[in-house]
Amino acid sequence: MIQLFFWAILGEMVVILILLFNTPLRKLAVMALNRLKRGAGPLVAKTVAGVVFLMMSTTVYNITEIHSRPIESLNPTDQILLGRHMLEASLMGFLLFLSLVIDRLHHYIREFRILRKTMEAAKKQNRAMEDAKSGSSDELKVLGEEISSLKTKIKQLESECESKGKEVKAAEADV
Repeated sequence: MIQLFFWAILGEMVVILILLFNTPLRKLAVMALNRLKRGAGPLVAKTVAGVVFLMMSTTVYNITEIHSRPIESLNPTDQILLGRHMLEASLMGFLLFLSLVIDRLHHYIREFRILRKTMEAAKKQNRAMEDAKSGSSDELKVLGEEISSLKTKIKQLESECESKGKEVKAAEADV
């Protein structure tokens, strides 16, 4: 069981490293996570996380049960069991934490891409409006108002993009 936890943690750490650096594997990992989050995927993930959390809570209960005994009554078998339970509980907790980190990183990357696409579309529309500026004075006033509103929208989107970028960098720094 402990080897399974180590392999699962190693796999999650590899996924986190793939998500942190902008490589071709990152796009594949994001697409795979997008597919996993469709259909019954979230239900399965929550069920597995719930089972791991339940196992961790029973292991923590066993640890507290062994700790509640008087020190004189602990035999070497109890001490070995205590060490094994502590290792299992810490591995399960770390496994759950890494799955949460993967989920948040995926969310931030997806949000960052959406903001970038929206910002590029707004810039294109702004350029098109500036090119079509050679109309009459009424059209110029209308287009000028649209340009100013689009410029404010671009500034807002750029600030949101920067804030999301800072959040992603903060999340990367926390990992």
